[in-house]
Amino acid sequence: MPRLFTGLEIPPSVAQSLALMRGGLPGARWIDPENYHLTLRFIGDIDDALAGEIAGMLARVHRRPFELRLDGLSSFGGRKPRAVVAPAAQVPPLMELQAEHDRILQRLGLEPEGRKYTPHVTLARLRDSSSHQVADYLAARGHYRSAPFEVSRFVLFSSRASIGGGPYVVEEAYPLVANELRWAQRAS
Repeated sequence: MPRLFTGLEIPPSVAQSLALMRGGLPGARWIDPENYHLTLRFIGDIDDALAGEIAGMLARVHRRPFELRLDGLSSFGGRKPRAVVAPAAQVPPLMELQAEHDRILQRLGLEPEGRKYTPHVTLARLRDSSSHQVADYLAARGHYRSAPFEVSRFVLFSSRASIGGGPYVVEEAYPLVANELRWAQRAS
């Protein structure tokens, strides 16, 4: 039974700049840069038949490429921090793509996400890091801002349930193409 989610890959140059933020935080388990991604929609553990149906429905998503940037560093968890993340700009094309994934998966019988979507790249999972330590870390590195990058596809990732933080495998990739290209492809 695969554990699946949809997401965006992080370009190597951006992953490298994020990797420079690693270190200096007790209790942090840093994610390997090759496993950086931006989750669009968590799907979970499903059977192969539903996985095939999801892959087919995602192929019907037609969106244009768009530009994205990671802006700053923050944490999730409040007084009990559980992760250090690099938030993504909430640009309309990203938010619309995520909402479309959510609608598709709900039509296929999956429950809606329980929390508001907050696009981000997880850099570290935290164990026993105090809120003071995390605040100090963020004060020193929170100025981070990636170069803008083009999002030209989204992917269906699989992961192993027992690991957390990777490795992630691209099961299917779905290109985002400009409307003019799509019409040309249909006509040929």
